[in-house]
Amino acid sequence: MRRYALGIVVLALTLVAPSSAVAQGTGDVLNEAPLIPIPQDMTYEEYQDMNRRISTGLMRSAIPVPGMMHFYAGEPTTGKWLLATGLAGVAAIIAGAALWEDGEFADTDFDVLTINAGDNGKERRYEKIPVSLEGETPKYRLRELQRDGGAGGPLVALGVITIAGSMIYDFLHGIQVIETKRDRVRFKYGKRLKLQAAARTGTPSVALSYAF
Repeated sequence: MRRYALGIVVLALTLVAPSSAVAQGTGDVLNEAPLIPIPQDMTYEEYQDMNRRISTGLMRSAIPVPGMMHFYAGEPTTGKWLLATGLAGVAAIIAGAALWEDGEFADTDFDVLTINAGDNGKERRYEKIPVSLEGETPKYRLRELQRDGGAGGPLVALGVITIAGSMIYDFLHGIQVIETKRDRVRFKYGKRLKLQAAARTGTPSVALSYAF
């Protein structure tokens, strides 16, 4: 049953983790921002906010760890909360998988064949379903009886939901945070830009430039 729980975790991470190939298609994250004049009163945090790229955030969020997008967005507190939530989900899955082995076997009206009786981890039970009769000897078909899971089932489900929810929130809200911070800085300093025109000597032309 632990194998099933592990498979559920892997499936959940696969579904919610964005593909790095998709992230690469949204932009070249290796290109540096061009060096431009910076307003004197612009802080380093604002400069970082202005130059954060969603494509880089998508690349980082391809790592199946909750909080990666918020760490990149400059929100370490939220990132730590999401990371802690993801770890709590993993702990719930591990605990649920352990409790699953202690669940009771399902009831049946047929005779039961027990293998490794008394060994909680290896005990298996099969119900003997009559399928034919040869003379006075009945023939049976064995069907394995599953444990009901006890409290392990809800714990595993809770863990999967917790991990998936934290990663989805990190992905969607992280993109929103990056866009909001970037737009706020660009709007603040963009209003101060002034277009300047100057005539060039020699050839008849006009040079346009921006100044704060």
